[in-house]
Amino acid sequence: MATTNPQLRPIRSADNPAIAAIIRTVMPEFGASGPGFAINDDEVDCMYETYSQPGSRYFVIADGSQVLGGGGIAPLSAVDPDQPTTCELRKMYSLPEVRGHGFGRQMLTTCLTAARELGYQRCYLETLTGMNAAQHLYQRFGFEKLCGPLGKTGHFSCDRYYLLEL
Repeated sequence: MATTNPQLRPIRSADNPAIAAIIRTVMPEFGASGPGFAINDDEVDCMYETYSQPGSRYFVIADGSQVLGGGGIAPLSAVDPDQPTTCELRKMYSLPEVRGHGFGRQMLTTCLTAARELGYQRCYLETLTGMNAAQHLYQRFGFEKLCGPLGKTGHFSCDRYYLLEL
């Protein structure tokens, strides 16, 4: 690994260009670049501002000023109001040089801790066939596979859905 001592920390405004570049680099690696994928979300260029909203948090993996990955949680949109409070795990991606070093596990732990602190009762996520390492991680954390999507994320090209009771 070319990095020296990467750490997780909350996103800063100055991180916006770096995390946008990571999202736009990593998603196509897994075939997630067309319509219906998070790469096209307006928030990609303003992650700090988006995740500074109530009920949201975003974290980055940083080695000094170099951002190497990120992940966050935010309210799941258009959920039945009778359901328990549900957040969505969003835009959890990292560059190849930090994969396989425990940062995914650390990022997921940090996001789920934030979700619990914010009072969420469930955490939902969408992913894609081929993102096998990520799906294995989610299952190790207790996420259960769903037959279809929840809410209205706009990510109609995703084909794997998971939910965790917090």
